[in-house]
Amino acid sequence: MEPTRPFLPVNIAVLTVSDTRSLAEDRSGDTLVARIEAAGHRVAARRLERDDADVIEAVLRGWIADPGIDVVISTGGTGVTGRDVTPEAFARVLEKEITGFGELFRMLSYAKIGSSTIQSRALGGVAGGTYLFALPGSTGAVKDGWDDILVTQLDSRHRPCNLVELMPRLREHL
Repeated sequence: MEPTRPFLPVNIAVLTVSDTRSLAEDRSGDTLVARIEAAGHRVAARRLERDDADVIEAVLRGWIADPGIDVVISTGGTGVTGRDVTPEAFARVLEKEITGFGELFRMLSYAKIGSSTIQSRALGGVAGGTYLFALPGSTGAVKDGWDDILVTQLDSRHRPCNLVELMPRLREHL
């Protein structure tokens, strides 16, 4: 961190994907919201939707089009069962995948859960000038993704580089 650089809070939307939880029971979403706010960012929107690729895609497209949302982070639906369709919904909207996010997430996860990490299809990317990240639905995975990757990459003071400083240039092709 370079303390002479200003901290620039970003607006983050949180999407929980689950067929079995309600917002009242959404521990992974609550964990993510608490960490986002503790880091000084704003939770611009929060929703819980069922494991349905069409519904997830519609939510993503709405948030991508919203100029008040800089980042979308989802939790849930990244596994390999028939109901897990979050990566497929993300693929419908992504313009560029940030492959290193999923690779780094699984590397960090391997140190904690071993080879079970192959079941995670966590991913990151960009669409319409908005960053999109899909995390698994456990509180542990949310902590790993936020604490070990996103908290620094979404901090404008992080050196040698961070995702915030790239935000003004994400829409250059549009």
